[in-house]
Amino acid sequence: MEKHNLDLMQFFEGYVRNYRRLNLSKDHNISMFTRREIEYFANLGEMLGFDAFIEDSKLDKARGRSRPMDLALWKWDQRRNREYYDYLALHLEREAQPNKAEDTIEKLFSETEEGYIPHNVIGIQYIESEDKIHLLNEMI
Repeated sequence: MEKHNLDLMQFFEGYVRNYRRLNLSKDHNISMFTRREIEYFANLGEMLGFDAFIEDSKLDKARGRSRPMDLALWKWDQRRNREYYDYLALHLEREAQPNKAEDTIEKLFSETEEGYIPHNVIGIQYIESEDKIHLLNEMI
């Protein structure tokens, strides 16, 4: 029987363990951090058999328009359906600006069409303080 969900904790723990392999330092600008982190998850997803799309989009019903997803991992099995993906396995957002943390959470959990509801979400963002982390966890 095929497992339909990523083991998200293993996925994230692997990211933490392998972070040093991204070869990032204080000398890199923030866009390099973003690029390498998104590429890490895209490459890993593809190795695990998912189709990875950077800057994919999904409808945000509350805003009445499509919004980009930094990374989407889709599962497709053409033996089941040659035309449509089976499901959205992962929606990842990477935000470098602390003042956009709430917007990042809104994007990850936006009300959308049924086929675009992700099985897993990851948000990577800079946070200014521990108090802010508690506030964001309440939003989630």
